[in-house]
Amino acid sequence: MIHKGLAGVVADTTAVSKVDPDTNSLLYRGYPVQELATLPFEAVARLLWDGELPTERALGEFSARERAGRALDERVRRVVEETPVSAHPMDVVRTAVSVLGTLDPQTGDHSPEAERAKAERLFAALPAVVGLAQRRRRGQDLPAPRDDLGYAANFLWTVTGAEPDEVAVRTFETSLVLYAEHSFNASTFAARVVTSTLSDLHSAVTAAVGALKGPLHGGANEAVWQVFEQIGPGEGSAGRARDWLAATLDRHGKVMGFGHRVYRNGDSRVPTMRAALHELATARGRTDVLDLYDALEGAVAEAKGIRPNLDYPAGPAYHLLGLDTDVFTPVFVAARVVGWTAHVVEQRAANSLIRPLSEYDGPAPRHVPGAG
Repeated sequence: MIHKGLAGVVADTTAVSKVDPDTNSLLYRGYPVQELATLPFEAVARLLWDGELPTERALGEFSARERAGRALDERVRRVVEETPVSAHPMDVVRTAVSVLGTLDPQTGDHSPEAERAKAERLFAALPAVVGLAQRRRRGQDLPAPRDDLGYAANFLWTVTGAEPDEVAVRTFETSLVLYAEHSFNASTFAARVVTSTLSDLHSAVTAAVGALKGPLHGGANEAVWQVFEQIGPGEGSAGRARDWLAATLDRHGKVMGFGHRVYRNGDSRVPTMRAALHELATARGRTDVLDLYDALEGAVAEAKGIRPNLDYPAGPAYHLLGLDTDVFTPVFVAARVVGWTAHVVEQRAANSLIRPLSEYDGPAPRHVPGAG
């Protein structure tokens, strides 16, 4: 039997995360993600890597290492600045990850300790990579990292050049936690396939970045805000949302930000991110965005019976945080690199080369004219 897209195929075991069908909840190492969304992202990163929440001392030591590694290596900066300004920021991130791999002092060491150290360095460097991807397009310099700010706050500072308020930090940190891990999604599976060949961690992450770029995976959060821009928040958005949806369905177009391969009763991450978006939009005086959000969600539910996924609230939240639309997915990378690298370590610990079979449906055996 052919399972297109490997749908329904259980490829391996994992202790990193699962969707609990009884509660329809995403669990990281057994913890419901909506509970983890109240913690610093650094603590959730350690949970995914180590299997347990860190002690206060361990978290402090990790945070100190992370803050010390925030400055972007000048060699990476030079390579990025050689790429066209018109290049998509995901191409910039993919290139930067590859270059960081060539510079990492432990690139050839695949021990669990070395892999976690490499994961930490990537974690620390990615906000500056994303920041450079946005700011160079605007003709702006990359600000120096702030070691007096937590990971999420420094991330926003690096990308926007403005110190964020508490609401912005809470919203952004919530999104990072919710995006950090999701079992054998396409990009994680890509990372595990590369790891299964006994390749290195940075190659696995580079492949994962490439998979996440696609609009059917990570690029959906960008597409959501593009839809919001097409419809236009403000008075009359409910009617415009219904008209936009009808026209899209008439031409058999895809409505991004809705539906999910795994969830059957709605994405369990959405209520947490929707609440964060509500707080941010209210604080920014942009309840028009919430009105459009609710209008389109209702129209899709009525027409198709489909519920939103995490990308639907994340897209407008990232816009209100001052992020350019093209860097929404690079932010996803910075969050998901935690999950990817946790899976790299897990794959390597009990490795088997991932090499599925295929069923041939090409031409019957034939011969080149005149051969033989």
